Amino acid sequence: MITAITVLGAGTMGLGIARLFAGHGCRVTVYDPNIQPLSDPFLPPSLVLANDFEKAVSEADLIVEAVPEQMDIKREIFGRLDKLIKPSAIVASNTSTFQLHDLTADLAIRDRMLITHFFNPADYIPLVEIVALPSTSSSIVCEVASLLQRCGKSPVVLNKDIPGFIANRLQAALMREACYLLENGVADAAQIDTAVREGLGLRWAFKGPFEVADLGGLDIWAKVTGHLFPELANSIEAPQSIVEKTGRGELGVKSGRGFYEYDDVYRTADRLRSSLQRLLTLKSNFHQEG
Repeated sequence: MITAITVLGAGTMGLGIARLFAGHGCRVTVYDPNIQPLSDPFLPPSLVLANDFEKAVSEADLIVEAVPEQMDIKREIFGRLDKLIKPSAIVASNTSTFQLHDLTADLAIRDRMLITHFFNPADYIPLVEIVALPSTSSSIVCEVASLLQRCGKSPVVLNKDIPGFIANRLQAALMREACYLLENGVADAAQIDTAVREGLGLRWAFKGPFEVADLGGLDIWAKVTGHLFPELANSIEAPQSIVEKTGRGELGVKSGRGFYEYDDVYRTADRLRSSLQRLLTLKSNFHQEG
């Protein structure tokens, strides 16, 4: 039974994951070498903040790595865990891009390691993608999946370890096309966001792409995809619009400006959480009535 959890990394994702587990009765420690008293209004006071690595991980049942998305940093962390954690402890990475067999290569604890890919904000979005190695015990996968379900999550266990997993591959495909439309003057960012938010996004909140295809008729979708696929963006490079903004330091909410301007990070995050909560309530009511 997983009751004590340590989250490595006090960034956006790490704190969101910590909020989730702490809000569902787990004893949660957040480790970061530079951690300071946090003023985040969404953090529960029960969280333990730590800058002593060994002390933070030695008694944890589950260690969730949420450090920067750099292979050398993650591998260094996992190498240190090898000698410090309990024999029964499970280690999970929140990586969004790296494959598990690369993260775990030559590690003694690799058979106790998983990917648990959360989505921002981690304490609200239900999906968590789970990736395991073929040698990983199914009991470990089931134990982590059960914990996530108890926390209100919808875990999906992948059959294969593939770059980007499921959701990020789908999201990246949409983002590539969205940037193509923007860069070619078809519509501005606000118009494209409206089309997704008020159309596709609402539909996809209730039905996935295969369900939508079945509803529309596969004969129709055979024609639609046959006509449109040759017209879609197929670049293998990062979108120019994103590259240029990144070069100017326009990183989105974290810098106060991206495709839009932001005056208050916490207020922006609060609005997103409120919107997600309303949508999740609507979705729950829909399924209960259905």
